[in-house]
Amino acid sequence: MRMRQSMAQMEREFEQHAVLERRQREQLRRSAVKRTRQRRRARIERGQNLRFVLLQLSILLTVVVVTVVMFETLAWLMG
Repeated sequence: MRMRQSMAQMEREFEQHAVLERRQREQLRRSAVKRTRQRRRARIERGQNLRFVLLQLSILLTVVVVTVVMFETLAWLMG
């Protein structure tokens, strides 16, 4: 009788341990997915920031070039 009880107890402990391990694996998988999403989001944001800065620089360069050309043309017409 004692042997059956100890075997049943061992089986219950084994099942509990297996359930605990499954939960831990699932939690690790979720955290890995979360980290991956965060890294991907950060990489996309860095790319967006770079494109925005390049857009601003190109607009500024266009303004400078147009202003210089406009005044050069005005000076040529007046001169």
